[in-house]
Amino acid sequence: MAMKIRLARGGSKKRPHYSIVATDTRMPRDGRFLEKLGTYNPLLAKDDESRIVMNVERVQYWLGQGAQPTDRVARFLEAAGLKAKTERNNPKSAVPGKKAADLAAKKAARNAAPAEAE
Repeated sequence: MAMKIRLARGGSKKRPHYSIVATDTRMPRDGRFLEKLGTYNPLLAKDDESRIVMNVERVQYWLGQGAQPTDRVARFLEAAGLKAKTERNNPKSAVPGKKAADLAAKKAARNAAPAEAE
C-alpha cells in the first residue's frame, strides 16, 4: 500500500484550512485518511507559531513506515528539521511560453529595424 503525508482541505470558500494527514494514495484529497498529523492555516502570518502545527512523533513514525510527503508537506518538514533539504530544479519555469517567445521575437525585430535604417 503506497502511503502519502499530504494536505486535506477544509474551511469555506476563500477561507482555506488544511489538515496534514497520513493516507493511502488511492483515497481522494479530502476523503478517508488513516491519521491526522497536524494542521496548516495559510491565512495566518508566516511567523505565527500556530500557522503550522504537527505531531512530530507521529510524522516520524509514518516516514519510518515508508510514507512519502507531498512537495508542500516536504517543505514543512524541512523547515521543522525532520527531513533533509532537497535541491529543487525546475528549468522550464524560467523559459517563456510559446506566445511570450513570439511576442519577444516581434519586439526584438521591431527594435532592430530602426537601427538598420540609420
